[in-house]
Order: sequence, then C-alpha cells, then structure tokens
Amino acid sequence: MERYVSGNYDVIVVGAGHAGCEASLAAARMGCSTLLLSINLDSIAMMPCNPSIGGTGKGHLVKEIDALGGEMGLNIDRSFIQSKMLNTAKGPAVHSLRAQADKNLYHREMKKVLEEEDNLEVRQAEVIELLVEDNVVKGVVTKTGGVYNAKSVILCTGTYLGGKIFIGQMSYTSGPNGLSASLDLTDSLQNHGLKMRRFKTGTPARLDSKTLDFSKMEEQPGDEKIVPFSFMNKELSVKQVPCWLTYTNNETHEIIKNNLHRSAMYSGDIEGTGPRYCPSIEDKVVRFSEKQRHQLFVEPEGLHTNEMYIQGMSTSLPEDVQLAFYRSIPGLENSKIMRPAYAIEYDCIDPLQLKLTLESKEIEGLFSAGQFNGSSGYEEAGAQGLIAGINASLKIQGKEPFILDRSEAYIGVLIDDLVTKGTNEPYRMMTSRAEYRLVLRQDNADLRLTEKSYRAGLASKERYEALLEKTKNIDAEMERLKDVKIKPSVVNEYLESIGTAPLSQGMSLYDLLKRPQVTYKEIAFADENRPELDRFVIEQCQVQIKYDGYIKKQLRQIDQFKKLEMKKLRQEIDYLKIEGLRLEARQKLDEIKPLSVGQASRISGVSPADISVLLVYLEQQRRKRSGKDD
Repeated sequence: MERYVSGNYDVIVVGAGHAGCEASLAAARMGCSTLLLSINLDSIAMMPCNPSIGGTGKGHLVKEIDALGGEMGLNIDRSFIQSKMLNTAKGPAVHSLRAQADKNLYHREMKKVLEEEDNLEVRQAEVIELLVEDNVVKGVVTKTGGVYNAKSVILCTGTYLGGKIFIGQMSYTSGPNGLSASLDLTDSLQNHGLKMRRFKTGTPARLDSKTLDFSKMEEQPGDEKIVPFSFMNKELSVKQVPCWLTYTNNETHEIIKNNLHRSAMYSGDIEGTGPRYCPSIEDKVVRFSEKQRHQLFVEPEGLHTNEMYIQGMSTSLPEDVQLAFYRSIPGLENSKIMRPAYAIEYDCIDPLQLKLTLESKEIEGLFSAGQFNGSSGYEEAGAQGLIAGINASLKIQGKEPFILDRSEAYIGVLIDDLVTKGTNEPYRMMTSRAEYRLVLRQDNADLRLTEKSYRAGLASKERYEALLEKTKNIDAEMERLKDVKIKPSVVNEYLESIGTAPLSQGMSLYDLLKRPQVTYKEIAFADENRPELDRFVIEQCQVQIKYDGYIKKQLRQIDQFKKLEMKKLRQEIDYLKIEGLRLEARQKLDEIKPLSVGQASRISGVSPADISVLLVYLEQQRRKRSGKDD
C-alpha cells in the first residue's frame, strides 16, 4: 500500500463515539489543532445500546462532564424525549438524573457541534496502524494509506476493535449495529507493547411499536418539572413521551432455560468477559432462579421511528428463541422484531497500563478513553474522553496535568478505580463506588469542578461567570437565612401540623430549616422579605443546611484522605528492593508505580501492613536525604 502524508495535527482522536466526541471537543476548545477519525461518520455519538443518558451513578458523571465544559449534558438537553430523576425517595447523594433520547437527534446534534467547532476536523477513515518512535507516539496510518502526524493520539475505539457479533450459534465479524469492525489496529497496538484482552457486552432486540399492546403494560411518565443536565440551562420545556413497564413470567423463563444450550454465552463460543452489573436475560434466569419475574422497560428510540428498546433483556440467544420469549410477555404477544438482540466481543486494554491522566505508561503522548480502557457505558466513556482530551492538550502546551481525585469527583473515582485497581469485567459507575458521595452530589458538580476546568483552559468564561453568580446568590441567601428570626407565634401552628415540635422561643430560619419536615418552599409564609431566586440556588441552600453535620463529617474524612494523597511517591522507587513488603505488593507497586501513598493503598494486593512498611521506608529515605543536605 502506497502511503502519503495527509496532515499534521496537535491531537488525533481515533473513534467518534461518546469518548471520542468529548476528547476531540476538549482538545479543540483548548486551542489544539485536532482531527477526529471515525470508521463511519454516521456512527458519531451513536447509541447502539440503550437510547438514554444518565441513570444511577451515571447521571453524576454527565453533570460533571457538563460542569467541566463538556458536551454530553448540553446534547441530551437538546435531544431528550423523556426526563426523570431517579431515587428521589432517598437522600440527595444518590439522586440521579436520567433522560430518554431521540437517538437519531442526539447523533445529529452532536455531529453538528463537532463540524462547527473551530480547530476541529472530522473525517471518515479507518485507522490501521499507530506510529511510534522511541516510545513516543508520532501519528496514525489509515486503511487508504493516509499518514496523519500528531503530537498526541487518543484511542477511543469503543466496541469496534476486533468486533465480533454473536446471535445464538452464529457469529460474524462486525462492529456494533451492523457497522464495520476495526480488524487491523489491534496487531499494531500489540506490536508496540500494549497488553490487549477481550471483553463482551450485549444489547436487547428492538421491537415494532405497531405490534405492541400498551394497555397490558404500566405507563411510566416523565417528571412534570424537568431538571436539565446542563448547568447552562435553567428551564426546559418538551412534550415528553411515556415509557412502559412489563414483566417476564414462568413461561418466559422456561423458554430460556430450555434453549440455554443455543446461547452463545452458555455454549462457550464467547471468550470475552461480560458486565456483571448488566447481565443478559439468560444470566438473570439462571443466577436468580428463585425470582418469579424480571421487570422490563419498553422505551421509544425516538419520535420518528417505531423501534422500541426492551431494557433488561439483552441476550445472545438465536432469533427464533428471542421471538418466542418476547411473545410470552404481557403486551408483547404479537410483537415483531425489527433488530435482533446480540452480544458483541471486542478488544480492549488492561487499564493498569495507564497513568491517572489516561496517558499510556509505555508510549508517551498516547492517551485512551472509554470501552478501550475496560469500562462500559456512554457516560463512563464521555467522562474519560473529556479528561484524556484535557490532558493531551495540557501536555502539548507544557502545562501541569489535570487530575481529579476520589474526593473531588465521580470522574476521579472512575479513573482511579480503572488505573489503580484495574477491572476484570466492563466497569460500570455506581454511587456505591464513591466513598464521599454526600459531598459528590450531582446537584453541586458545577460548584466543585467548573473553576478547576476554567483555570485549566476548557470551561468557558460564560460558564465561569454563571458559576460566580450562582455562588454569590447561595452565599447571600445562606447569610440572610441566619439573620431572619422567626417568632413562635408565627410558625407554631404550622410546625404542629407537620408533626414537629413547636418553638418555645425565637429561632433563625436557618436553624428551623435543619428540621427534616420543614422545607424552604412551605416556610415562605413566615419569610416576608424573601428574594426571587432560581430553584437551583434554593436547592443548594436547603441541602447544605439540612445535611450540614453529615457534610462536615465527610469533609473531615476527606482531609484524612488528602493527607495520604499528599504523600507523593517518586517514580524511580524500586519497590522490588524494599524489605518487609510482601512479594505480591512489591510486584503490584512496581507495575503500577502509584503517584502517592493514597493511591498505593488502593491497589489490589497491597495490604495495610504493606502501607505501613512503605511509610517507614519513606521516612528512612527522607532522613537520608536530609542528612546529605546537612
């Protein structure tokens, strides 16, 4: 194949899924000449699985992407057809926003943003080779012989790399949704020393809405009051469409059990490891055999299509079995399949090969994000893409890297888990993974992160000024609430009506709001000079007041966490020679090369006793150095 030089760029992003979109936009917005390469431009920001953004834990990531100046939150706000806040019966730490998307509109809107971005070129091409000299990335080569030179490359290959589709005992080479797979790049990556492995994911069938009986299902409407994903949007008004709830039954389960031998998962045809937290319907029936039924959400894929997504029913069973078990379910008795369910196997890397910046430890200037790093989900991909794009740009500009730790963001938890602990299955974000989730709420992501991103050069001045205005209004209202004194005669009748103790003497409105039963909105009658504030300022005041004690306790825990994070570890430490460390700890520390004692303490195979040995070693080294200095 004859090669030709096709261009020179600061950053090249390979793949235009959710990671690639965020990575390329971040790099371009930070002033880098950026090229985004995709096997097919029709796959930009494609939703090959669930046509939704957000959900438990994932909604936090999207709000953080937005707070940092990313695009995912803005794009779903432009293209959603139903919005719902999940877990509202629980505390604010686990409230998670989820929006059903018109998936074609989501793709079109993101493609338009990419095409109109300064410093960014979008091109359809398949990358088959990574160019590396002396362990430094130099660019990529495409299938048609194009050589694209770059100072940095970000790999966001999703499930295309070595993609293989499984439907029953039939399999074939393919990317998601019938698009072409990338079959040549893996060899190039392995030749440059990257350790590759196989993961697997899957998606349910799409059914024709004309063949469904919604009267047999439970309607699931969206929220009356819509909460935008983007902090730049105050109000959104959209005519929402319903989703629907139905259930499997004993007949469904029997059909599945009788055909397990025909499942690609159970026949042994699939080598890759699948996501434990998103099991196939076969897995659910086998692993939870005591359950009489499993819930299924029937969700529209858009306003201009009849395709309905059957959430909770991914499978690798043959099409005839799929049709049989779907038709055993209430409301789906006459259903027709428009797209069959399938499992897909793909190549990815062990993320222990990455730094916290998402740069390769072996190849300078090579970054990666998304499912290539062993995660699953659009939101996890977008979050990593954003951080990779920021850090690739900062590296080119000779600036300090941008790293969020576990106490600062869900994104910090996600990346730290991947590069410190690694993962043996597609990694999914959940609120339970975050130790400091009361502080890392989705509602305060802008207060936590926007200034950091603005200082790094990504978040816009408009976004930063909006943050300053919001912060000023919160601070002013908190002080005002402390100054407003409420007399018992004004509120005691109300307090008794809501089941809380009456006042024996005057109390500040701030202290009164600490009571769980008292809300900012309902106490308005006793607050004559209340200013006009937007609902998100009010929300912050109320949460901070009601959870003040818990938040302070968590902030003290974060202080302890930060102390270990501040104990930095030099990269040239030879852990294999530190006496007292167990062999497994020496090997793991030597492999991962943690940046701090805190990070070392989270490595699988490193015990608290090993950390004590490491702290003694550091103190000995400090004394030796101070002795030399004397």
